[in-house]
Amino acid sequence: MAWTDLYERAQARSDAAAGYYNHNIRLDTADGPVIVRIPIHGADIMDLRIWREEPVLTAIAPYVRHAPHLLFTSTDPPFQVHQYIHGEVLNDIAPRGVPVPDHVTADVVALFSQLTRVPREKLPRLPDDWPADGDCTAFARRLHALTQQIYDTYREEYADLYAAFGVPTEPLAAMEDNWPRLTSRPFVCVHADVHRKNMIVDEGVSTFLDWELALWGDPVYDLAVHIHKMQYLPGEHEGLIARWLTAMPADHTADWKKDLDAYLAHERIKSTIVDAVRYSQVFANGGPYPYPPPQVIDMMTAKINAARVPWGIKDPITAATVAEAFHARTPRPH
Repeated sequence: MAWTDLYERAQARSDAAAGYYNHNIRLDTADGPVIVRIPIHGADIMDLRIWREEPVLTAIAPYVRHAPHLLFTSTDPPFQVHQYIHGEVLNDIAPRGVPVPDHVTADVVALFSQLTRVPREKLPRLPDDWPADGDCTAFARRLHALTQQIYDTYREEYADLYAAFGVPTEPLAAMEDNWPRLTSRPFVCVHADVHRKNMIVDEGVSTFLDWELALWGDPVYDLAVHIHKMQYLPGEHEGLIARWLTAMPADHTADWKKDLDAYLAHERIKSTIVDAVRYSQVFANGGPYPYPPPQVIDMMTAKINAARVPWGIKDPITAATVAEAFHARTPRPH
């Protein structure tokens, strides 16, 4: 198979499925369909990234049962070719507010359990200043530092939007006391982005996509990001936690509740800071919308109200206020 030919074919297509960091193009070949994955040039980095995705996929392959199979990778030009995963995106069949298929929470917990078995030495090299194994406080401070950096980058340009949403001038101050109290747990490979758009379901099996945000860190953080992004129904949430506590090694779940709450508070604050910018840009550009515009407004409203809990703001914001703030920044047609 001529891999570079696939890249050229993918570049010529205009129907790519895009996340925030990559275009994903399905192409048919003589050996079956594949996904060509091409980084989005100039994408704003809003998440902690320490590794390229390709060596992560190679490292986890013997341990994680349901992840994309890497067929080819190139650094110049940068692209990957993945085996095509048959099935449906979970978000298409079970968006927020709709119960997920019964097997999904069990599959997620199985993934988290499998990730505890990925040896550190099989993964790519860590940054020289990466927190020592088990130092969950230092790990959380790395997450905190990036969120602060994102806020500092956009605080002036989006000052009116942040003010309309009630974002405090020091939005992360509420987290400072939480990080020293985190319990030490063994570090594992964490996916850090398991949500409805990164899961393909087919015949009772979930496959987990998009490993570019994988880290070496606290397993409770992976659980927190997943819970934050999934927005499970109450019964589903409780079932997930029960399965996670049963499946994970005991030392990986020590003092999990208080630390889960701390990570969730951070993720809610980060989502408001980041998605205020991302969604504002979407409205200003007239798309492409990740969801229908009214749903984007409702999601942003929910994110802000979730962040108001750690901020100590009692009064909820309304969808009308959020819509007005976004539309105030949208250029008027001439």
